Amino acid sequence: MIKAGIVGGSGYTGGELLRLLHFHPKVEVTQITSREHAGRYAHIAHPNMRGVSSLKFVHPDTLGECDLLILALPHGTVARNIEHYAGLARKLIDLSADFRLNSAAAYERWYGEAHPAETWLERFVYGLPEINRERLQGADFVSGVGCNATAVNLALRPLVCAGLLERAMIEIKVGSSEGGNKSNAGSHHPVRSGAVRTYKATGHRHMAEVQMVLSCDLPIHFAVTAIEMVRGVHLLAHCYLTERKDERDIWRIYRAQYRDEPFVRLVSGKLGLHRLPEPRVVAGTNFCDIGFELDEDGRHLVLIAALDNLGKGAAGSAVQSLNLMYGFDETTGLEFPGIYP
Repeated sequence: MIKAGIVGGSGYTGGELLRLLHFHPKVEVTQITSREHAGRYAHIAHPNMRGVSSLKFVHPDTLGECDLLILALPHGTVARNIEHYAGLARKLIDLSADFRLNSAAAYERWYGEAHPAETWLERFVYGLPEINRERLQGADFVSGVGCNATAVNLALRPLVCAGLLERAMIEIKVGSSEGGNKSNAGSHHPVRSGAVRTYKATGHRHMAEVQMVLSCDLPIHFAVTAIEMVRGVHLLAHCYLTERKDERDIWRIYRAQYRDEPFVRLVSGKLGLHRLPEPRVVAGTNFCDIGFELDEDGRHLVLIAALDNLGKGAAGSAVQSLNLMYGFDETTGLEFPGIYP
């Protein structure tokens, strides 16, 4: 049984990690940290765990050694303390942006400062199993993924790999949990409720991950808009293809890429309400649903993707990566299909 610790456990991602790992047959969470709630039961911050977990928060300064540490801390924190955390556990998963990029220059460009631990960048594997499965197997240091970047990367990758993408213009709509559990002016209820507010029209930091994963210089642009939703990322991409295709061609491309992926589902039906992906359907799961409609000209493809920002966009991908790090079945602890309605 792997003894795991969750650092920064009082946030939404920390709570999602605790929920997933509590039911993982190969992992026992022995420590979960919180400065604010040290000494209190975890269900104080995560009421869904009341009567389920008897774990109490510990202060980060009292964190002890374990087999695996999963770090759910604010950007910049882990990189400045990486030697400390690496001394407590042989394997680390860092869900912040600190070690997602493989280039110190890219990090400085997108995050506005020199990387605090540049020599560690090459030691981390980007934690998206759909692109890094072999490198994740047996890895000791794994980074988390950006939720918006994951939606873009999974949606566009088949087209890029097939050499079919000419350019893409993307609108991403996100729920309030993407902003974390600390209140700010934008999360104040009278401001946030009912909102359709674009807060990053250009230059989103997750574009750095898109450029890294897709390894292309194609004109890909996305804007991010906050809407009335708690969990979820909804992507709508206007993709322009290099040549005319029909619907069967698109199906073949996406099926070839994802037929063996346990957590990518192709959703493009002709009947029913849910003919295309919807965040509500994947809430609480590790699925990314991808669908499409092809315009009559055969070159304008509208892609739609949906995932849970706390699931496939964070804690779910981390647990999936954990399974690969230890040689477990990749789906272990991630079988929850969501709820409907």
